[in-house]
Amino acid sequence: MTTALEKALATIVITFHKYSGKEGDKFKLNKNELKELLMKELPAFSSKRMDPTEFQKIMSDLDHNKDNEVDFQEFTCFLACVSMGFDEFFRSCPKLPLPGK
Repeated sequence: MTTALEKALATIVITFHKYSGKEGDKFKLNKNELKELLMKELPAFSSKRMDPTEFQKIMSDLDHNKDNEVDFQEFTCFLACVSMGFDEFFRSCPKLPLPGK
């Protein structure tokens, strides 16, 4: 039986590869692929209009090796930061039941 964490990890990998390689390197996200992923998979990013300068800042911050693409390692670092932000946010909320509990 697959655990919730195993399913979550598989979802991260599958989601990355759903968008990577539509253009160019199939193991990296270029600017257009990253923007599409953020808009479709993380609605918080699409709920506010991201101007080109703001998006370029995000891309630059994620692209540690400065190759103008985001590889899986860079993407997972980003997800770790987003997860930490969610954790901080939910620490200030009243006790909410976790999924599956």
